[in-house]
Amino acid sequence: MNLKGETQLPKPAPRQVDPQILAHEIVERLTYRIGKDAKAAKPHDWLHAVILSIRDRVIDAWIESTHKTYEEQGRRVYYLSLEFLIGRLMRDAASNMEMLDDLQAALDSLGVDLDLIAALEPDAALGNGGLGRLAACFMESMATVDIPAYGYGIRYVNGMFRQEISDGWQVELPENWLAHGNPWEFERREASYEVGFGGRVDPAECENCGPYQMSWRPAERVIATPYDTPIAGWRGKRVNTLRLWEAQPIDPILLDKFNAGDHLGALSESNRAEALTRVLYPADSSPAGQELRLRQEYFFSSASLQDIVRRHIQYFGDVRTLPDKAAIQLNDTHPAVSVAELMRILVDEHGLDFDEGWDIVRRTFGYTNHTLLPEALESWPVPLFERLLPRHMQIVYAINSRLLGEARKSAQFDDHAIGTISLIDEGGERRVRMGNLAFAGSHSVNGVSALHTDLMKVTVFADLHKLYPARINNKTNGVTFRRWLMQCNHGLFELIREAIGDRFMDDAEALRELDNFADDTAFQERFLAVKRFNKVALADLLRKRINARIDADALFDIQIKRIHEYKRQLLNIIEAVALYDQIRSHPEKDWVPRVKLFGGKAAPSYHNAKLIIKLAGDVARAINHDPSVQGLLKVQFVPNYNVSMAEMMIPAADLSEQISTAGMEASGTGNMKFAVNGALTIGTLDGANVEMRDHVGEDNIVIFGLTAAEVNQRRAEGYNPRAVIEQSRELGQALNAIASGVFSPDDPNRYKDLIQGIYDHDWFMVAADFDSYAAAQRRVDGIWQDQALWAKKAIHNVARMGWFSSDRTIREYAADIWNMG
Repeated sequence: MNLKGETQLPKPAPRQVDPQILAHEIVERLTYRIGKDAKAAKPHDWLHAVILSIRDRVIDAWIESTHKTYEEQGRRVYYLSLEFLIGRLMRDAASNMEMLDDLQAALDSLGVDLDLIAALEPDAALGNGGLGRLAACFMESMATVDIPAYGYGIRYVNGMFRQEISDGWQVELPENWLAHGNPWEFERREASYEVGFGGRVDPAECENCGPYQMSWRPAERVIATPYDTPIAGWRGKRVNTLRLWEAQPIDPILLDKFNAGDHLGALSESNRAEALTRVLYPADSSPAGQELRLRQEYFFSSASLQDIVRRHIQYFGDVRTLPDKAAIQLNDTHPAVSVAELMRILVDEHGLDFDEGWDIVRRTFGYTNHTLLPEALESWPVPLFERLLPRHMQIVYAINSRLLGEARKSAQFDDHAIGTISLIDEGGERRVRMGNLAFAGSHSVNGVSALHTDLMKVTVFADLHKLYPARINNKTNGVTFRRWLMQCNHGLFELIREAIGDRFMDDAEALRELDNFADDTAFQERFLAVKRFNKVALADLLRKRINARIDADALFDIQIKRIHEYKRQLLNIIEAVALYDQIRSHPEKDWVPRVKLFGGKAAPSYHNAKLIIKLAGDVARAINHDPSVQGLLKVQFVPNYNVSMAEMMIPAADLSEQISTAGMEASGTGNMKFAVNGALTIGTLDGANVEMRDHVGEDNIVIFGLTAAEVNQRRAEGYNPRAVIEQSRELGQALNAIASGVFSPDDPNRYKDLIQGIYDHDWFMVAADFDSYAAAQRRVDGIWQDQALWAKKAIHNVARMGWFSSDRTIREYAADIWNMG
């Protein structure tokens, strides 16, 4: 009998992993589940059959993991994130289930190319950048270190847009990753929930109702239906669940309207519901866009909280023990409304006293902050919030009353400090501060790098930190080396195995043993050969996809991340223009051949980010077509950057650009992926770059620019960018060339305002850091000209990156925040 008193059926025999058995299973699934004869099967048919064969073994481990969790009756982690950038899953799952080599052999026997069919698997369009990829790494690491966990998010139909470049401009197109179904997911309609919006709030009508218990009567309801995807940990030790919500209407078609001839109006409810899970990050520059964004966040938060509470009561009975069995982690401010939603469930649905409910909430939630930018700490206009979530607005006011009352008792808070602590921003339009709500409703608030955490305490959460001085802690991000080394860089992975053995596959910090080979000439040569192989592969891919012609023997200088002014792609482009001028002016110098590659998406409503993409293309066209440069400098923007493209670009990189304005990048994880793949980093002392410098050594990373403290000091003293520009001949010439239309002869004024912004205010310190950045790039050239020295530094980077494993990060979360014992 199991925990629920049900008869247990005998367990099936473990499935063997053997090339012959796998080949037989693949053909069987091709025949009976896909309905294709092997002779007639197309590559996508083989892909589906292979996924089904891998999936069966993943499911066995998934069911076993679930049984183990319920038998142990311990705590479970619930990770709420608006993004999960999981990428392709076939190779990841096969590798983690230790069947990749056998699968390769099985497909070889069938005459099927594994790499060919793997490339057909669509990237799950469930995220944009570092936030979503971190969530994916964390899901894999939680399974790897044997932590029972659910990830909760939205099953976006189109997700983050597919980016095309037309005449140099970004064009957003729908990403139809679900067009042909998703063999990894399972619909769980029995676990569907209703989610409401709008309506009115009335006093609860019951004999024992408390004074805070209310009855919310939503004007609109939708159905949240979950789709579960198994996430396998390393060696299949545990398989956890990623649960994504799809929105469906209660009435898919209004027949009375349809029969009256209003065929489009009859589908209005269906369209309104489906819009909730159609697109990731709808543009919020309009009131309608803001409303959809808030609806999305509440939709997935409410469905997730209802699911968590239902599961807890089913297995443990009493909602009061929720903090003992559930640790809910909010990945940034997007799910912050969960704090108010859990209060509503506890008070209104389970009849708890407000103070008791608030205690349960704070002991259950943890909040991870990912930004110091005030505009990125979401806030919503009070009228919008109150109209859409009237009961939650009441709860927010009630929480705020207790929060401000607590602050008032302390003599250290004046009226200004009280104002910054408040959940309601009273400056101008009254808005609900979601970051403050997440902070107030959590027992733990963590930053994602040491610098970021320290800055949180003195910037965005300074007064909340004074009120709760023990709440903020640090958990420096990490990445899973299973995907970002073992799978995407097979050549380097095998070279490392040959040198130091297999221990690093289970303990990333064992990579440190590779330090012993940094001065080994033979190893350096093999290391550089692997790098060149990866560069040739990327060059071939870019030639086929975008007809780019790049030299694999040049230095590959890569900046791939979301396009944003604080990430300073503009600084990189301006330096490319300055270098272009120097090469033309001094052709006699021994210039290092360099290829600058950019990739990333701009938010649809972010004008300057889109303009930077256009500038990259305009500069590339001028430089790449100028014979006087003799191929010494190439610039290329790579469209539609995603996980699969990252898996090609990162192993091929010689130089990793991590050049954000100091104090603005919370952590970064791309910096870690590049370094463990043997790229040197050029960067500011921002985010996790600070800790990377400490681990890899100052001699093995190229640091430039102002520190976070110096940035703040410059601003406080009245920074004058025009004066800085006038003192830098190279910078002034580059800015003048861009602003005057040298690179945009079809529209000479195209970049005038963009460059004028640097002269007028330069909030992101492009001018302030330019000379230091340019000098750092010339230091990079000097290192590159000594290939043995370059290889030595790159090998040290690989060897010393083990600490930046997401396994280490998750173990710290488990010990310090989730109390996993």
